[in-house]
Formats: sequence, structure tokens, C-alpha cells
Amino acid sequence: MLFTRLRLTEHAPIMNHNGFDLAAAARQTMIDNGFQPDFPPEVERQMAALRTQKVLPGGNDVRDLRSLLWSSIDNDTSRDLDQAEVAERVDAGIRILVAIADVDADVPAGSPIDLHASIETTSVYTGVRTFPMLPEELSTGLTSLNENEDRLSIVIEIIVAPDGSVASGSVFRALVRNQAQLTYNGVGPWLEGNGAAPAKVAASTALQAQLKLQDEAARLLLDERHRMGALNLDRVEAEAVVTDGKVGGINVRRKNRATELIENFMVAANGVMARSLSEAGVSSIARVVRTPERWPRIVQLAAQYGETLPATPDSGALNRFLLKRKETDPDHYPDISLAVVKLMGPGEYILARAGDKDVGHFALAAHDYTHSTAPNRRFADTVTQRLIKAVIAKAPCPYSDQQLDAAAKNCTQKEDAARKVERIMNKRMAAVALQSRIGERFAAVVTGVTPKGVFVRVADPPAEGILVHGEGVDVGDKLQVKLISTDPNRGYLDFAR
Repeated sequence: MLFTRLRLTEHAPIMNHNGFDLAAAARQTMIDNGFQPDFPPEVERQMAALRTQKVLPGGNDVRDLRSLLWSSIDNDTSRDLDQAEVAERVDAGIRILVAIADVDADVPAGSPIDLHASIETTSVYTGVRTFPMLPEELSTGLTSLNENEDRLSIVIEIIVAPDGSVASGSVFRALVRNQAQLTYNGVGPWLEGNGAAPAKVAASTALQAQLKLQDEAARLLLDERHRMGALNLDRVEAEAVVTDGKVGGINVRRKNRATELIENFMVAANGVMARSLSEAGVSSIARVVRTPERWPRIVQLAAQYGETLPATPDSGALNRFLLKRKETDPDHYPDISLAVVKLMGPGEYILARAGDKDVGHFALAAHDYTHSTAPNRRFADTVTQRLIKAVIAKAPCPYSDQQLDAAAKNCTQKEDAARKVERIMNKRMAAVALQSRIGERFAAVVTGVTPKGVFVRVADPPAEGILVHGEGVDVGDKLQVKLISTDPNRGYLDFAR
């Protein structure tokens, strides 16, 4: 759900032993799918002006919260830090503050950088190279909540009640200072009791207590989300291992307590943001996942494990099935998660007018949901940021409904295109990494049945390819397959039963 892909930004060639340049292929794939991987000259001129900016912009509505013990948790390689968190125990429960980088402060609407971002709408992570939505000097510098740097932010306040419900919430502007940049791989094992505390955590009893309190709040939020029917999906993420410019293998990245902590905070924060905009009578861009059209296949998949799901879509019933499978067979649970994700279909952005009937987010069992927590890499979040800043300032809405509708449609289109680029590049990297394993057998699960063929995903290493002569199978079926050929140029992995 929340995993971010490998964020390598080197522009040097990434070759396999046959001389295939993965970095060049990534750039061309971006172009082929409607992206503009190079920033126009106007962007550099705007960046030159930003470099001379010495004083943080702000106003009377900006609170100074730099003294709080803010920390961020992200991937090992992440440099575009969108959020930081801090918590305190209060009479009503646990008060969480989520600070979101104020990208709009440096990228005003209609400026060259904003116009480019509005077209691209998302950063694209191809495994061998990142194509950022914003210039890296911004997204990893001026607008990133970097450690020991003063930054303007939008702060979302969440009061987590003892039963896990969000008792109240508010949104305001603030000046913050991230005091500890941490990682999922460092914090997760420590929270789980399976690893030592990271150095920064070990050196500060205050930070240890802070993270334990955040984890407590996150567990309360997670339990309540599950009671409401949010799906417990455990997807495996693959990342290329690049050494000396060559892809040497594929690593696996899984959820842990730290990724779940951030995921639960972001879900809660996005809900507070959406409700704040709705209560203000402001139109916005909603993030929705509609009721699955292939629900009958999900029912059939559950039946293979002796479970009965209702004939009509029910996220609570589906989640109870998923949790039972996770407890019964944790090793193969990611396969079931992947099948359910594929059968649910992708999310989309839509115009949400004040007072409109809410479509909702099926996977999260959430209503009034928007994206607002990653403005350095998602344009929809930057738009949401501008909307809430106008509400805070009691200023006119910066976008018309027509503009929001057009932005939502473009964000959906480009997100689909980004997934396609990333999928193609993942296949190319897998083809490079698995060239030496032709003839080996793998356990696989069917992930797609299309007019173009049947697609399967092998578990170790995680890679997807086409199943030759794949008649008679459907999404979620488990198979034993043999790798028969690879083609890095086209990103092909061919398997046979």
C-alpha cells in the first residue's frame, strides 16, 4: 500500500552483460508513455530565483513548532521527505501531529515548475533511475523535511481515542524542524523486538518514548480500521540490486511495524484533510477505489480455501478472510494479497463537490478520502495543499470545479501510465537478473488473464512474466512453472507449466 519504490537517481548507464542500457531504456519508456522526462528551460530560471531566497515565507497564521521532537520514517534511499510526525498523550487519547512539506510555498500555482508538475503529476520510480515530478533541488532540498532544517509545513492534527477512532482533527500551518531522519528497516525491527535500536534512537530516551507512543497510536488506528473493514493487504515489493552499474539481483521488501505506523498515520491524516475541506464547503480531488467489478472471482478465490464470501461486495467479510489466511499460511499470504489487489482494480482521482455522495475507498473502508501527504511527488497532493491553505486563510478557492475535474482526470491517466512504466522496467530488470536461471522451476501465482495472454508472478525472486499455453487458469491460481527464456529489451520472461 504505502511502499515507495527504489529511489536511485544516478544517470550513468545501467548495463547487463549484453550491453543493454536500462537507464536509457527507462527514459525512452517514459517518453513512449506520455511523460516529459526533462525539465524545460523555464524551470531552471525559476530554480535560479529560488536559490537566492534567504527567508522562509510565512505569515501570522504560521505556528512555530520547531521545538517539538519531530521525526520522519521512510525508505533507506529516500531523500524527498514529505512528512514528519510527533505525538503526545492527552486526556482524550493520543494527539498526533503530521507535518506535510509546504511545496506550494516555493512552487506557486501557475509558475513554470507548477505547470510542468501539473502535466507530469507524479514522480516515476523505475528502479534504475527516478524521474521526479519536481526538480530534485526542490524535492530533496528546499521542500523536503530534511533533518535539522527549518521548513514550512501543513500540519494535520489527529486525536486518536482509546478505541482507535479519530475523535477530532484540525489542519493548520506551522514551521517545523525534523530532528531525526529514520528508516523503515531501522525502526521496524526495533519496534517488533527483533532488532537493536537505530543509533539515533538508541542515543535518545525521549525519541524512544516518542516512537513507542506513535506505535501505540498506530496500532489503535489499525485495529479500528480492521473493525471498519479495511483490507489487510501484504504486498511484496521488488527492488533491483545494482552494483558497479550492473543489475546483480532482486531484493524483496515487506511491511513491518514502521511501515504500518506511517501507513496508518497517513490514512488518518488524509481522512482529516478530506473532512476539513468538505466541512468548509470546498470542492476537492478525492481518491477512490470503487467496488470491485470482479467480486465473483474474489468469492471463487476464497472458496478455494473453504471460505464463503457474500454475493455482494463486503470489505469487512473480505478482510476477515484475508486475516484468517495470513494466520493460517503467512508464507503464501502475499500471493493472496496480490491476487485480491489485481481483482479490485486501481484507484482513481475524481472531482468531489461539497455535498456530493461519497464514492469511498473500498480497500481502506474509508469515506471522505483524499491524497494530501506527498506533495513532493504527487500533484494531486499539491492541489489539496493549496485548497486547505485557502480555507485556513479564508481566501477564495484557487481552483474551479472544472479545473479540479481536469486535474483529477490527468492525475489518474498519468498514474496509470507511471504504473505501466514501472511495470515494464521491473520486467526488464527481472529479465536481466534471471538470465542465468533459465531452466529453473519456480512456484507462481496467476496475476492476470488478458487477451494478450496469462501472466504469472514467481515469489523468489518476485518477478512477473507470461505463461506460455496458459489456457484454463484464472487470477489467484497457484502453479509450478519453469523459466524458458528472457528478453531484457522487451522485458519478457517466458514461463511454461
